[in-house]
Order: sequence, then C-alpha cells, then structure tokens
Amino acid sequence: MSKSKLNPTVDMFLEKETKWKEEFVKLREIVLGCELTEDFKWKHPCYTLNNKNVVLIHGFKDYCALLFHKGALLKDPYNMLIQQTENVQAARQLRFTKLEEIVDNEEIVKEYILQAMEVEKAGLEVELKKHEEYNISEELQQKFDELPELKTAFEKLTPGRQRAYIFHFSKAKRSATRVSRIEKSIKPILEGKGLND
Repeated sequence: MSKSKLNPTVDMFLEKETKWKEEFVKLREIVLGCELTEDFKWKHPCYTLNNKNVVLIHGFKDYCALLFHKGALLKDPYNMLIQQTENVQAARQLRFTKLEEIVDNEEIVKEYILQAMEVEKAGLEVELKKHEEYNISEELQQKFDELPELKTAFEKLTPGRQRAYIFHFSKAKRSATRVSRIEKSIKPILEGKGLND
C-alpha cells in the first residue's frame, strides 16, 4: 500500500474504529491496490476515479460492507451483491461479518472493484425512476388538489426528497395514517425541507 495514497482523515477514522477495524484495514488495502484515490465522504472512507465515487467502506451493527455507488450496473457472477433496501436504486453492497470472509474472497472483491472502475470509465449512469413513476397516494393527490401551493413546493424538492415523502406516505396501511403523515409534512414541504431535514 503506497503511503502517498493514504488519506490522513481515513487514518484517523480507522484509529477510532473499534468494531470493524481489521476488516476496514483489509478492505482499504484491497481497494487501494486497485489504484483508486482515497477520500473521506459521508463520514466514511470513499474511493474515487477521476473524482467520481466508485466505492465506500462502511460498517453496521451486524456487518461491514463495500458499497458500490453504481452497483446496479455491475454483473454479479458470484451472486454476492446486495440491495440494501427495495428503495435503493443504484448502490449495491458486498457484505462481510468477519475478516476471514474478506481474505478468502480477496480476488473476487477485486473483480467487483475493477468492474466498477470500468463502469465509471465508460461514463455509465444508473437510470433512476422519476417520481412520476411512483404511485402518488389518493390522499396526497387530494391534498395537492386542496393546496396547489403544496404541489408546487413538492415539485421543487429534489427527486430524492420527493421519493422519501412518497414512500413515507404510502407505507402506511390505513388511509387515516396516510392523511396524518401528509398533514404533518405540509409545513416542511412548504419550507423546501426533506423528510429527514
């Protein structure tokens, strides 16, 4: 691992890491061996090619993972890529629960990274669904009809924020709950805020 490539912020991040330290160090070594540039984004080690995000190292309670930003475009010959939730459109993860899994699969991990780099070099993009392709609930449509300014404000939100609201509203099984969620969201939507802002 060439010292010139190491990002001091990632060094500090690894110093503080307790749960997945060995796994992160090994993943970092593998990724840097593929000639990606080490950066630190979203509070995690992130690896780029020509300033484009390729892969991120992150940890959760039960596993650590390499997250491929355009993982949906990768071929998955080993059936290892995981879509974190059904709402995640582009990213995919390779998950590990112990260091041995990473060591045993090092060559396969490299294959996925090199493939992700090729996707980036080719300038490929994941075609994301537009919010129009998501079902707007009857209750939300009614509220848009009642308050045209709400519809206007909603349409000014970023596509990600629109999707988050649509999913939040539609997940409720009962109409009354959907209405309640919409009512609570009117003010933040009018203020141009996302669901989690």
